[in-house]
Amino acid sequence: MEAEELLSHAVEARNSAYAPYSKFLVGAALLAKNGEVFTGCNIENASYGLTNCAERTAVFNAVSKGVKEFTAIAIAVPGGGSPCGACRQVLNEFNPTMKVWLGDENGQLKSETSVDALLPDAFGPENLAE
Repeated sequence: MEAEELLSHAVEARNSAYAPYSKFLVGAALLAKNGEVFTGCNIENASYGLTNCAERTAVFNAVSKGVKEFTAIAIAVPGGGSPCGACRQVLNEFNPTMKVWLGDENGQLKSETSVDALLPDAFGPENLAE
């Protein structure tokens, strides 16, 4: 699947965002190794610390359905911004070399990177003692 197609899913997911406080709508579309696409949007909360980002919502959506292998994520965010640190860490858990396509709110590709480029020297499952 190409970046533009995955970004179109992210733009669609963005329409479901619940962001009454920031008005900053974000959508994410996660491509599973098996070809399935899982989407997520940001969900704010009056207790700001309980807000969940679109990227993590997409991952949690996929994992709740038993899917844990991913190859790419597309994020539709105003200006084409990058994932926060918490989202980078969650994405790293499942595939440090995952492609990350960053697009604006209209689905225009702004940049392409990878999780390991966004989170160098990451802590992951391999760092845990057995």
